[in-house]
This record gives sequence, C-alpha cells and structure tokens, in this order.
Amino acid sequence: MKSLAHNWLTEGLIDFEYKKYVLLAYLKNVQSEFEATRLYPYLSDLLFHYQNLLAFREGKNLLQQNFPKQITQADFEKLRLQYEVLVEDDEMMQTLEEIVEFAIPNFRNLLKEGKSLYDYVESRMEISLVGIAPLYQEEGYLMLYEEILKNIQLYEYQVSIFENLENPYRAIHLNYLETIQKSIFETFENLKLHLLRKYSKMPNPATFLIVAKVPYPLQETLLPIAKRILVRHLSQKAA
Repeated sequence: MKSLAHNWLTEGLIDFEYKKYVLLAYLKNVQSEFEATRLYPYLSDLLFHYQNLLAFREGKNLLQQNFPKQITQADFEKLRLQYEVLVEDDEMMQTLEEIVEFAIPNFRNLLKEGKSLYDYVESRMEISLVGIAPLYQEEGYLMLYEEILKNIQLYEYQVSIFENLENPYRAIHLNYLETIQKSIFETFENLKLHLLRKYSKMPNPATFLIVAKVPYPLQETLLPIAKRILVRHLSQKAA
C-alpha cells in the first residue's frame, strides 16, 4: 500500500485486525522507500498521521491546522463529524483506541528512522552564497550541485510568507531552469554570470549554492531537503 487515507482510522470497517493489516502494509511500503533513500513525501505523511493519532489518543479533535493544504474545509468537516459520531459509540471507541495504541509506536519507530536519514543527508549538504549578497533575497537562484554526479540543477526560487494562528512561516517555490554538467574548469561564479545573461530580470539576484555530497534521489530526497535548508538560511538572515 503506497499511501494511507487521511481518515484511514475512521473510514470503512472499524476492526482491529483489518486496520492492523492496512497499517502494516502502508508502513512496509514506507520502510522500503526509506531503504531506497527516498524520503519524501513519505516522511511528511508519516508525521501527519502520527500527529493525528496523538491528538486522537489525547481526546482532542483532529485539528484543522494539522492538515496539508490540499485538504478542503469540506474534507475537514467530514472528518470532524465522523469523530463526533464515533465518540458516542463506546464499543467502537474502544476498538479505535486499541488500533491507535498499536499504531503509535509503529509510526514513532519509523519516524525515528526517517529523521535519522534526514539528519544524515542534511549533514552532507552545505549552503553558501555565490557572489555579492544583495539586500533583497526573497527571490533569486539556487544551484543544487550533486557533487558525485557533477550535475548542477539550476532553479529560480521565490519565497512567500504565510500567516497562521501563531506565527508567520515561509514557503519556497522553485522553478526548474536547466541541468548543467560541471567541468573541472567551470566555476560557480561563472555559472551565475550564465544565469544573469540567460534568465535574469534583476541586476544582481541572490544566488545560493547547495552542495550535496551524497548521491541520493534528487526529487524525493535532495531537493526537498535543499528547499528546507534554503528557507532556514533565509529566515535566519531576516531575523
């Protein structure tokens, strides 16, 4: 099973053995993805389900802010109503509590494995500024250099700031431009000049280099972590 429905706990047959089968099939697939060093979207999905299980165990409603952006208000209301109906059924709630108590440690163990892999990959990635730092850094260019493959993935980035109930947070959008095979004579400063000549609408755009020293999958591992590294770096500069 490649994915787990957002409301897997309460949808369909509420039976411990059935839910156990569904859960273990999903976790087995995530485990295989981690073994192949593919982190996303599996790590974020695990965290989403784990947080909902904890909220359920603590007797709280499924919190709207825990849902990913693609969840609509109608989806949330449906889940909330399901929860309210289930609370009124003592026998069903007992079964759900058994499922939750079985599921939580399984999610926790796999999350630890995914976090360990994430930390290792992040420790093997370094960020630096290419050229002179402009005052405005909310948009510019990102070079993601796969050191072993000698590939440079070029992206245009733009940061958006969103408000939630507690604090504003930053999200980053990447627009892929091209892939360049780096030669031993090519410098990153020269590549920035290439970007300026070919793409730039700004005289001196912020240009960041992230070097990945491990040959892991680009889309599922290196790129998501690179985005988080860049967002954190920009947030620290803005603080």
